[in-house]
Amino acid sequence: MFTKTKKMKKLLTLLLLTISLSGFTQQTELTWHTNVDNAVNLSVESGKPLFFFFTGSDWCGWCKKLQKDVFFKDEFKKWAKKSVILVELDFPRRTKLDETTQKQNRKLAGMFGVRGYPTIKAISRHTAHNIMSGCKKGLVIPKTKPKIIAEINVICSI
Repeated sequence: MFTKTKKMKKLLTLLLLTISLSGFTQQTELTWHTNVDNAVNLSVESGKPLFFFFTGSDWCGWCKKLQKDVFFKDEFKKWAKKSVILVELDFPRRTKLDETTQKQNRKLAGMFGVRGYPTIKAISRHTAHNIMSGCKKGLVIPKTKPKIIAEINVICSI
């Protein structure tokens, strides 16, 4: 009886720990929208500008580096949750997107003159601003993080 109680306590403790860690992880995750119409509606409702991230998710090394060094950091996550509506416009080479998403992404890339990846555009009520357009060799992305946040805050009057 005593060992069953001990095992039960250990199991309960493990379960509670797993649940609490899962809750913590979910709190720090960001929502990247892929449907621009939905993102625009959220932007209008919330008054937050759109943050367009044009990426080649499965082939662009600089895009992956930007995500790892900036977008996955708690400082950016906290800022983004309260300040912008995130939109990922992906141009993968190995992963197949549905045709509607492909058309939408191509149209927006053409509309904003995207010529390199990663490209970031901040879209406020009346204007679109280029935050980053492609990466040059030697760019140190961690130094870019405060620049991206500061620039968007000023441009979009956040």
